[in-house]
Amino acid sequence: MVMRKWFLLPARAVMAALFVAPMAIVAAYSLLTRGAYGGQGAPWTLENYARLLDPLYAGIAVKSFWIAGVSTAVCLAMGFPLALFIARARSRKALWLGLVTLPFWTSFLVRTYAWMFLLRDTGLVNTLLLGLGVIREPLPLLYNDSAVVLGLVYGYLPFMVLPVYAVLEKMDGALLEAAGDLGARPWEVVWRVVLPLAKPGLAAGGVLVFIPCLGAYLTPDLMGGGKSILIGNVIQNQFTTARDWPFGAALSVVLMAMVMALAWVARRRGGEGGLP
Repeated sequence: MVMRKWFLLPARAVMAALFVAPMAIVAAYSLLTRGAYGGQGAPWTLENYARLLDPLYAGIAVKSFWIAGVSTAVCLAMGFPLALFIARARSRKALWLGLVTLPFWTSFLVRTYAWMFLLRDTGLVNTLLLGLGVIREPLPLLYNDSAVVLGLVYGYLPFMVLPVYAVLEKMDGALLEAAGDLGARPWEVVWRVVLPLAKPGLAAGGVLVFIPCLGAYLTPDLMGGGKSILIGNVIQNQFTTARDWPFGAALSVVLMAMVMALAWVARRRGGEGGLP
């Protein structure tokens, strides 16, 4: 038992240095008072947390949860069939996995700008539709909530596919054959056999997608164009333009607390078959 504690000491030191200490600093900043010219200092106060009760920030928080939930649901709807296809592929499995991870080889910022070039009024999509005579004027494909959801789904879809694939790849094919021999239709096999077995991967993928979508600020800022403001954008604005570090720190602490609570609930609900 003593030897185990010594082996875990480096890991605990890394967690303390990279997680506990930074969060303690942020929590300390959240209790300070903003100065007249953007600085921060005494006195210690809870006013920054009281400002969170403003309906404006409550509305932004609700919208952030909504967009993160929709993005996660779309990733689930697209990622599960894709993961199942790759897991059941008899050949070129490495190729399909490579195509899923291929976007990671390019900067996230570059990929976001690429979508902006495709969706803008003079982009490829509108230009093609106008040239074919399908539409008479450019469609508003950019700078709205739909564009933000599209960008989030594109950016975080692999985080849904890979955990689900890892679970489905270990699935015994004899179970599917047995279900078919017992008269189950293909959709019944997926619903009654595959989905229950894939629950751990779906739970892990849901958390891996929902959490970064909830705190995202780059995609809403670029593809939302100021019309789709999420909680991540508010935090980023407090630390840069507004120079209100204490309030930005308070927002960060509350967001981190909500994320940790969601992860804890997901782990408890998953039990032994849930999140690792």
